[in-house]
Amino acid sequence: MTLLGKKKRNRKRKAGTLVEKIQYIKEKGKGTRTGAAMDGDGVNFTLEIKEGEQASLLLYQRGHTEPEEEVKQEEAGKIGNLISWKLKKFPYKKMEYNYKVDGMIRQDPYAKRICGRKKYGTVTQDHEVRCGFAWQEYDWEDDKVLKIPYQDIISYHLHIRGFTKDPSSKVRPKARGTFLGLQEKIPYLKELGVNQIIVMPIYDFDEFPKTEPNKESLSYHSEIETNQEEKRKLNFWGYVKGNYFAPKESYAASDDPVTEWKDTVKLLHKNEIEIILDFYFPKEVHVSMILECLKYWITEYHIDGFHLIGDQKIFNLIAREPIFADTKLYSCYFPAEELYEKNESPVYRNLAECNDGPLIDLRKMLKGDEESIRSFVYRMKRNPKKEAVIQYITNHDGFTLADLVSYEEKHNEENGEDNLDGSSQNYSWNCGEEGKTRKKAIQLTRLKQMKNAFSMLLLGAAVPMILAGDEFGNSQGGNNNPYCLDSPVSWVNWREKKKNEELFAFVKKVIAFRKDHKILHMPEELKGSDTISCGYPDFSCHSDSAWFCDFAHHSRQVGMMYWGTYAQEEESIYIAYNFNWCEQKFALPTMKEKFEWQVQFSTETVEKTKRQTEWNLKGEKTFLVPGRTIVVLTGKKQS
Repeated sequence: MTLLGKKKRNRKRKAGTLVEKIQYIKEKGKGTRTGAAMDGDGVNFTLEIKEGEQASLLLYQRGHTEPEEEVKQEEAGKIGNLISWKLKKFPYKKMEYNYKVDGMIRQDPYAKRICGRKKYGTVTQDHEVRCGFAWQEYDWEDDKVLKIPYQDIISYHLHIRGFTKDPSSKVRPKARGTFLGLQEKIPYLKELGVNQIIVMPIYDFDEFPKTEPNKESLSYHSEIETNQEEKRKLNFWGYVKGNYFAPKESYAASDDPVTEWKDTVKLLHKNEIEIILDFYFPKEVHVSMILECLKYWITEYHIDGFHLIGDQKIFNLIAREPIFADTKLYSCYFPAEELYEKNESPVYRNLAECNDGPLIDLRKMLKGDEESIRSFVYRMKRNPKKEAVIQYITNHDGFTLADLVSYEEKHNEENGEDNLDGSSQNYSWNCGEEGKTRKKAIQLTRLKQMKNAFSMLLLGAAVPMILAGDEFGNSQGGNNNPYCLDSPVSWVNWREKKKNEELFAFVKKVIAFRKDHKILHMPEELKGSDTISCGYPDFSCHSDSAWFCDFAHHSRQVGMMYWGTYAQEEESIYIAYNFNWCEQKFALPTMKEKFEWQVQFSTETVEKTKRQTEWNLKGEKTFLVPGRTIVVLTGKKQS
């Protein structure tokens, strides 16, 4: 046992200051779990190494980029491939650490805090990035996860930096692109009506990885050779392997990302907004680390759920872990029928399927493609009993909604890959002209198409997910893969909100309408039959003939009726979807009682056009819907 830094002062000159050596006692550790952990009167550091590797523990005084000491492997305890050092009376609040393995500086993959990447987007080397400790007490007050039922969720997908980095966000300058900036936008989220955010990776990652980001993990389909030498690019999105236990320092306005993120979670919960975090785990990440990571974020940060990207087989195992029974888990696909016994259903439905299937089917219908109506009806009705479905028409990967109706080709030249990256199949329609236009007719068609898209998304039975900025027409200039751009291209442009007030008001109205009508978001999928003998099915489809849905390959219209009695509501709903380019007739079912339908809203544009149709349905059995228009009716029995 050796006593370091005896009574005699050992001073070191660093950046023009005199630093006194810290005192602590070294001994061999006995750790069986990797990472740094409190152990009685000291701290135990445990690292996994491979056979033949040589490792040492580097110790730094806080904020310094030169190690104070290197503790060799010979001074460590060893169990299997785990080596451990214990430092008694170690003043961790004043210290930071790293490991050196075969001469290479490495951060602890289990570190709870990463220091040195505060300046976003800079290449760091040697000892600039270090591991810190996050063991301070935090007053959560009475905070707890919200457990909002899936049927009541309105989800919103955002990137912490991109959401408020643009000056148009009008958050305080120091808060732009940070957790604090998100806090300042909570009133906006409440105004819009969302009660869940899905956040792109906030764990620490290297913005300039030494190898090209995994193409699969970035969710784009590149036509370039992945093994060709390229200069290191900025990784803006973060879907790469990282330090999974540490919130990203550059996303904090303060010097304490741990506390700032906890403050953010607590404030979101006080405003009844859940937090779902995206995590990408490549195949080389062991299941034990994944489990420990997720457990840490739900216990230490009160996270409501996770969107898991990576090896689905591992996620299927995680899905049955008892500790996650109250935690929402999203992934590409969960085989719910295999995860639960035949007649078993979860008390709290926590699993959710999240993939591009709905996106493709909804986009095809929005365009008016043939052979789309059957898939569209399936997507609007689907709501499994044992797992939820996250439904979206846009995602961070691909066109924004404004670009979906403005571009037929990707425009990714700014990414530096000769426009070869990103998907070439976008299922988009530019409404008559590629990109920006001054033609009023095209502008009005695009506005109507965006309203149509939001109506499809928010009136379906699945959990709707909105991409941040879509609600007011945010554009990326046709770039469908800005993974490497930390610029106005990938930042939300809040100036568009003032330009697109009609769209924003419409989205708020449809969200409120969904919330006010439970029949649109029931706990289970509607059966399409009269299960309570009230005379009408809970869900039915119509066309120009009542009680008949035309599923022919050329069909582009459908009327969907939701009978309110099944949700203990007086009002029933009829939604006429016309994706034809010309006017179509819709039939209203004949009722046994005196019944009156009224139009609540349509997707027609009203800006200085006076094109809005005058609707009078009293006593009518049919009505006409303009081309590419959705009309929402409510009806009730008349006394």
